[in-house]
Amino acid sequence: MKLKLGIPKGSLEAATIDLFRRAGFIITTSSRSYFPAIDDPEIDCMLIRAQEMARYVEDGVLDAGLTGRDWVEENEANVETIADLIYAKQSFGKVRWVLAVPDASPFRSVQDLQGRIIATELVNMTEKFFAHRNVRAKVEFSWGATEVKPPELADAIVEVTETGSSLRANKLRILETVLESNTQLIANIESWADGWKRRKLEDMKMLLEGAMNALGRVGLMLNVRKDRLSAVLNVLPALKNPTVSQLSDDNWVAVNTIVEESAVRHIIPRLKEAGAQGIVEYPLNKIVM
Repeated sequence: MKLKLGIPKGSLEAATIDLFRRAGFIITTSSRSYFPAIDDPEIDCMLIRAQEMARYVEDGVLDAGLTGRDWVEENEANVETIADLIYAKQSFGKVRWVLAVPDASPFRSVQDLQGRIIATELVNMTEKFFAHRNVRAKVEFSWGATEVKPPELADAIVEVTETGSSLRANKLRILETVLESNTQLIANIESWADGWKRRKLEDMKMLLEGAMNALGRVGLMLNVRKDRLSAVLNVLPALKNPTVSQLSDDNWVAVNTIVEESAVRHIIPRLKEAGAQGIVEYPLNKIVM
């Protein structure tokens, strides 16, 4: 039996393949093929645009796939959401679909866009957004380069952003957030009901979430005399209580813990001052809670 898995082609592709690598799966792509190789003989992969993924999963062409929550909602797809994986193409956070207008425009609120033209790739959700606010606007599908359309081709846009830098570069300002989104692992309803496929997907979820938990964190090991242990523990901002183990010398213990990678450069000098010795920092691939 095989599990047919969709990998998002495009902006999320590299980040997704890297996440799978951290989870223990090696996916190899080729510029000439839409069927990447994976080092699991029970999985067949296919590259699919994130915008289309939910539809193919719903129809059973794929057993499961990774795509944004935005595209699941845009397609109104009836699928099983297995895991929320908070990563994007540039960061480990969520992305936002925002309503943006030119800096020089007179528009200050959603109501100011009554009867105006809105360009977006997220047509269905944008129409619902305006309907919810009782504003009638003409929502047009945008095939790309949406940021350059105002003011000549559209009065406003609804576009996805992680940092807002592209919007600022195109002299656009944000009026409101339309939708927050993150990557999800979704499954076909019938595939999720199949015992073998469900077990396979549950294992995949555990490993992917473990890889997500490890992002931005490292492990620290060190040795310290027992009479200095309290001082060392006061330095450590532990994820949970550090593990303390007795060494062969009764006067010494080993401490093992997990910390944010960004904090290590501040912590290690303080650990040394507190009496720690043999400090080792090591990378983490997975933290399974």
